[in-house]
This record gives sequence, C-alpha cells and structure tokens, in this order.
Amino acid sequence: MTEALEIKITRTEESKLPHVDFDNLTFGHTYSDHMFIADFEDGEWKNNRIIPYRDLRISPANATLHYAQSIFEGLKAFKNSEGDILAFRPEANAQRMIRSAERMCMPPVPEELFLGAIEELVKLDKDWVPDHTGTALYIRPFQFATDPYIGVRPSDTYSFIVITGPVGSYYSEPVKVKIEQEFTRAVRGGVGAAKTAGNYAASIYPAKKAQEQGYHQLIWTDGQTHEFIEEAGTMNIMFVINDTLLTPPTSDSILPGITRESALTLARDWGVPVEERPISVKEVVESLENGSMTEAFGIGTATTISHIQTIGHNGQDYELPAVESRTISNRLLNAINKIRYGEIEDKFGWIRRIG
Repeated sequence: MTEALEIKITRTEESKLPHVDFDNLTFGHTYSDHMFIADFEDGEWKNNRIIPYRDLRISPANATLHYAQSIFEGLKAFKNSEGDILAFRPEANAQRMIRSAERMCMPPVPEELFLGAIEELVKLDKDWVPDHTGTALYIRPFQFATDPYIGVRPSDTYSFIVITGPVGSYYSEPVKVKIEQEFTRAVRGGVGAAKTAGNYAASIYPAKKAQEQGYHQLIWTDGQTHEFIEEAGTMNIMFVINDTLLTPPTSDSILPGITRESALTLARDWGVPVEERPISVKEVVESLENGSMTEAFGIGTATTISHIQTIGHNGQDYELPAVESRTISNRLLNAINKIRYGEIEDKFGWIRRIG
C-alpha cells in the first residue's frame, strides 16, 4: 500500500449511479461521481482533493489549448468474485507517466501521488466498479499545463487529474485494418514513445479516411520509409508467423505498452517462441499470401486483445483464419483476464488490491 496522502474529500450530494445501465456500457461515455485533482505550483504538487465530477474552468490563454503540453495514462480496475477491487499494474502506468512527463518537459507526478490518488478515488467510488463479465472500471489519470500564457515555453503550473468510469468492450468484433503508408503517426526523434495528446490528434484524419474505406483502424508504418510495421491504431501490434509471436521493438516512435509487455512475459513463460524485431510490410504481405501468418492482433489497455480479421494493403484485402482457431492470442487474452479478475495465480505481482 502507498503511504496515506493528505486528501480533502468533498462528496457529491446526489450519486449518478442509479441512472447507469451496467448491462449496456459504451466505452468512454459514463463517468463516476468523483474526480481527483492536484495542482503543481511553486515547484511542488499541492492541494490534493477529491471533488464531485464536473466541468473544468480554464483561461482562454491556457497553454495546453495552444501548445498541447498534455499527457495521460489508461488503466483498469476489476471486481473479483469476493467483491475485492483489483487494479492491473498501476505501478507500470505511474512509471510510464513519469517518462512521458520528462519527454514533454513537465514536472513528474511522483509514483506515491499517482497510486495514492487512484486508490482513494476508487475506494470512494467503489460501487462504480462493475462485476459483469467483460467489464471494468476504466481509470484515466492525466496532466496538463495551466499557465494562462501564450508563448512557446514549458508552463510553470500544471493540473494532475484522475477520472474513472465503468466500461464494456472497446471493440465488439474482430477488426478490419489497413496498412498505412502515406500518413505518419510518429517519427524517430519525436514523441511517439510518450503518451501525449498530440500523437492521437495526428492519427484522427488518416483513421477517418480509413474508416470511410470500410476499415476499423490502421496499421502504422515507420515515418521515414513506411517499410516497417509500428503500431495498430491506438494499440501495439502482434503477429503469429510460423508459430512464433512477433512484435516490433519499442523505440522513440512506438509507445511501450503495458499490456504488450505483459503478453510477452506470459508467452515467454509458457515457452512460446517470441521475437521483438523489425517487421517489414513485405514480410507481413508475404506471410498473408503464403498462409504462414495465422494470427494478428492489436493489444492495449482499452481493448486488451483485439483480433484482426482482415488486413488491407494496396487495395488488396487479406483474410486471416477464424478467431476460434487462434491458440496464442486466445490463450493470452484468457490468462490476462483471469489474472485481472483474480481467478488464477498472479505470479508476476501485477495485481494491486484497492480497499
């Protein structure tokens, strides 16, 4: 457990909980009763507080609105059969947010503040953690500049906020994706390894064009040559080719995903051949044509594992084997979910009990 933080708590006068349909949760549409806020002023984090969830008031000259000095994280909490609340790898999220802050020239949120804020907020809103199969409490910590100043420099003041909300599945079916070789999500030397808002803004237009063509998402390629695979939409990507689990190595243009690292750890523990190496578009297309690719999937916190059914390239769509036949990705999905819900041994120490 973290050392107790001094947090001022103001409870909501009327909970929104009775109005939530937990049988029909849409991802990212429902938010819990409270939010955590801390301010960075005069060189330190202060004013820790939990207040009723509400809109923010900011200056029209707010630095983030003009220069996008903003970072965030995403993680989930689950309810086990005994009613305990289990958070999956929050320490890893805290550490990644610290690395994102360094790249974006922002003061890091200390791990004890990050974890303490989440624990106190989730304990207060514990009734919002759903217990339906396939559901979770999504936790969104984020940090942004708050100086009312128009000028390109690091802000002197910041807010760190945590909001939560019950969620269901991100994708309800296997996805159809297109290999993107015109637009770029991130480049070497840029901010692709930071979980910063601008990366996602850059992805919206090409993703929209792909959706107009009938695809759910994109497979991003490197920004220099467009010859090598990097990510899948807002997720990391993995393939199974010749019974080997393949994924691109992380770099300063690829986000180091926590679910990605968890899957690789499990696969290696099971003795599955794993390779983290550059994967060319040519290799992907050839493996689809000759049938040596048997599985492809996106992997991340929001979706866990999103099976890829179709991969499009240069106007040609390639179909992958049925989801039911995919031994590695289904085994990974099953194991990660069972660890999250406390149904099997947590041999890697990934679960943090809250409350």
